Amino acid sequence: MSAKKFNPKLIMIDVDGTLVDSVPDLAYCVDETMKAMGRDTWGEAQVRHWVGNGVPKLVERTLTGELEGTPVKEDFDKAYPIFLELYAKNTSVRSCLYDGVIEGLDYMQAQGYTLGCVTNKAEQFTLPLLKDLGIFDYFGIVVSGDTLAKKKPDPLPLLHSAEFFGIDPKDSLMLGDSVSDVKASRAAGFEIICMSYGYNHGDDIRDTNPDLVIDSMAELTSHL
Repeated sequence: MSAKKFNPKLIMIDVDGTLVDSVPDLAYCVDETMKAMGRDTWGEAQVRHWVGNGVPKLVERTLTGELEGTPVKEDFDKAYPIFLELYAKNTSVRSCLYDGVIEGLDYMQAQGYTLGCVTNKAEQFTLPLLKDLGIFDYFGIVVSGDTLAKKKPDPLPLLHSAEFFGIDPKDSLMLGDSVSDVKASRAAGFEIICMSYGYNHGDDIRDTNPDLVIDSMAELTSHL
C-alpha cells in the first residue's frame, strides 16, 4: 500500500483532525459549557474521541457522555447556545496546524492540483479558523457543514465540489481522517487518503480500508 501513487485533478481536504488539531479549543468550550450547566468537566482526552461530526453532535455527546446518546431536549437547548458563544470566541485560540500541513499544501499547490476544503464544521467557525491559521487562500472552494442540505458521511459535499470545478469524481481524491470521510469518499467515487493521527473516535482508521494511510501531509510528495 505504501507505494501507491495517485494522480487526481481535484483534492478535497477535511479540516478537524486532518489540517487542524482543533481539540484544545473544543475541549475548552466543552468544559466551560459543562461548568455553566453545573456539571463535571470532561477534559481534552475524552473530547478527542467525540469530535468530527459537527458542533450539535459534540454538544449531544458532551451532555450524555456517549457517542450516540440523546440528551434531554431542555438540556441541549440550554447548552447549545452557551457552546456556540464560547466557540465563536475560541475558534483558533489554542488550535494549530499539524506538522507537515504547510509542506503538503505547498507541494499540492506547486503541482497544480485544484484544492478544496470540506468539513462538517459550520461556516461561521470554519472560515475564521482557516483564515486565522493562514491556509484559507489555498482553497478554491470551502464546503462547510451547513453549506448544503447534507454533510459527510453523505457524498453530497464531495459531489457538489467536483461539479463546481467541472471535474469527474473518479478524477478526485479526498484527504481525511475519519470513517465519515471514508464513507463520503466511497459513496462519491473519490479515492481517499487518511491521516493516521486524526479523530476517529478512538478507532484505527486503517480498519475502514482507505486507499492509503499516511502519518504526515509532507509524505504526499511520495504519493502524488
